[in-house]
Amino acid sequence: MPPRRRPPRPPEHPAQRVVARVDQAGEGAPDAVPTGFPSVDRMLGGGFRRQDLVVLAGDVGSGKSALALALALRSARRGVPVLFLSGEMDEERLLERAVALESRAAVDDLRQGRLDDAARAAVGAAALGLTTLPLVIRPLLGRSFDEVEEAGRLVPRPRLVVVDALQSVAPPSGAVRSEERVALAARALKALAIAQDAAVLAVAHTPALRTDRADPRPTLDDLAGRGAVKQQADVVLALYREEMYRPGYGVEGATELLVRKNRNGPTGFVDLYFYRKWLRFEDMLDPEP
Repeated sequence: MPPRRRPPRPPEHPAQRVVARVDQAGEGAPDAVPTGFPSVDRMLGGGFRRQDLVVLAGDVGSGKSALALALALRSARRGVPVLFLSGEMDEERLLERAVALESRAAVDDLRQGRLDDAARAAVGAAALGLTTLPLVIRPLLGRSFDEVEEAGRLVPRPRLVVVDALQSVAPPSGAVRSEERVALAARALKALAIAQDAAVLAVAHTPALRTDRADPRPTLDDLAGRGAVKQQADVVLALYREEMYRPGYGVEGATELLVRKNRNGPTGFVDLYFYRKWLRFEDMLDPEP
């Protein structure tokens, strides 16, 4: 007699997958993308989550691009494939910043070659380390949204896509006004996060921020896009450095990374420190050696 065939297993219910993720939580959430900043990871329950749109907002000069690059580098150092799309700088300029950040060399000294032997060795080691990271940098020309989608199909597929900045993204459909373009771009990036099963981190400006108000910390209402950005984002982070608004009162370099929105967890803030000459952020509670 022919062997009996086993009946096919019924398809797994989504609720069962939720329970499986709970069981795996002690080993680290399977959909978590570590940021490399321990305090940020603790606040966000292990890091960014795949399929989430994360917005990093802040005033001009607050260090948004520097922190976005730091997040990309630290995440890549933990084995996460990262795609960095920049509408602000070309690849060489970004890598120059990355080398300065990783080697703790002043950017001006690096550009002008004013390095002693120890600094030169650190720069060389940092540059060599960058070549081994699963990090790909691409320009963001803003001609069409296709350039973002095509870059997201790289092999290995990125698990973190960093976009600097949201205002540089061409929306998938035509829009004339700046507010409309930003709103459509935010919706498209959220859809991309889901389609690519990746966390998307988008740097965003705060055009509605008034620096003369009683508390100049960025809020959700300071974002562009007529409310679409804060609605589409799963997490909104905002940078605040008191020294920018109250010279002589704040500790130089002291930075608050405010969690203004967290769809799946608590809000609050994390203390960072900004080394301006290195364009480097450090976790105040868990600094890197």
